[in-house]
Amino acid sequence: MNSVGSEGSPADNARGIVDTSLYMVLATADADGRPWSSPVYFAHLECIEFYWLSSPRAAHSRNLAVRPQVGIAVFDSSAAIGTGQGVYMSAVAEPVAGQPDIERAMEVFSHRSLRHGGHAWTCDDVNPSSGLLLYRAVAEAHWILAKDGQPDHRIPVHLD
Repeated sequence: MNSVGSEGSPADNARGIVDTSLYMVLATADADGRPWSSPVYFAHLECIEFYWLSSPRAAHSRNLAVRPQVGIAVFDSSAAIGTGQGVYMSAVAEPVAGQPDIERAMEVFSHRSLRHGGHAWTCDDVNPSSGLLLYRAVAEAHWILAKDGQPDHRIPVHLD
């Protein structure tokens, strides 16, 4: 995986991290607020809409059914200690349903899957009888960490 440097703008760095990463960490909470995090393979549109496939019975999917607010982190886990950078997002997530939304989302997901050595996906692959649903999280805000020596100095990222 390519390392994303600090030479570019925060938006360029965030896009580079998301584009080169295969997995995102999805942080959810159940109705009582108990947290759960799950790494999931993802595809995205413009670093705003994030898509993944999951069983509706998975803990994070059950959590989304009662609490759609999520946190997302995307980062290069192979970066040397002290050199890594990540993109942090707050988002709202839900299953993708209805035409043409699901067709568009499956095209995005399938295209990225093929680029990474996976297979093509169709709408027939995601339905209650298949055991998989396609989910979408729409990011409301993005941040990266400043490389200024402070323990938690987040920089808002504006992707427009």
